[in-house]
Amino acid sequence: MVLADERILEFLDEHEVGTAKEMAESNTVRFSRSYITQRSGKLVDYGLIRLLGNGVFVITEVGEQYLEGELDAQELESDGD
Repeated sequence: MVLADERILEFLDEHEVGTAKEMAESNTVRFSRSYITQRSGKLVDYGLIRLLGNGVFVITEVGEQYLEGELDAQELESDGD
């Protein structure tokens, strides 16, 4: 987990859904759109967020548990490569 990951999760927790563009334009996630897209892919791989389609992401229950301190990121396993 890197700082951008935390900010993405916080944005989605607050706004329920969002795109990389919306996050990049927000005061919460101060990273480039391309970096947010890259990190969002990693968060999807680990089940912390889900892609709804058309670049729209939503936080998952696992992501909410992480933000609430109920889950350690080291316990997560990637569904990706």
